[in-house]
Amino acid sequence: MFCLLAKPRAGRSADRAGGGFARNFRQKIFVTTYYDKKINKSEVILLLENIRSAENVGSIFRTADAAGVRKIYLAGYTPAPLDRFGRVNKKIATRALGAEKAISWESVSDILKTVKRLKSEGYFVVALEQAKNAVDYKNIKPKNKMLFIVGNEVTGVSKTVLKLSDRIAEIPMKGGKESLNVSVAFGIGVFRILNV
Repeated sequence: MFCLLAKPRAGRSADRAGGGFARNFRQKIFVTTYYDKKINKSEVILLLENIRSAENVGSIFRTADAAGVRKIYLAGYTPAPLDRFGRVNKKIATRALGAEKAISWESVSDILKTVKRLKSEGYFVVALEQAKNAVDYKNIKPKNKMLFIVGNEVTGVSKTVLKLSDRIAEIPMKGGKESLNVSVAFGIGVFRILNV
């Protein structure tokens, strides 16, 4: 749940708008989010393959938290919220705004082994990538256990990982460049596929 604070309407006294006890206070309105009802029932995890930019990683953490992702695997040279000495990566922390502390994460060196293990545990693997055999991301139905994979900002998800994927999801684009920032593409894809 989250709380919205609403100011009394202009032209009305604090007493009339919120009752005598609410003078000089804002009224609280509580709203149950879709996250509470739906996303927690499924297991959604994410694998970042060789993401170069710490800023992109931080943005992805923040979006993943909002979408209900349970865990993030940081594969290859993807930077982690903490380095091997336990020092905070300030670039990630600045973009993630605390999400890096809310989501479980793990650095992994063997990407293929990790994806194969998760598939054997029943995860439906969706790679967000442009490819000849990709399907429109809007046509992918949510599953109870899903693994999303996003790749490097320039080269994308590797071909070996694409071969292990159950679906390759592509976001259609109308512009000439046909390119989205990896954190933006992840946000668009995960929110639509999970029906958030």
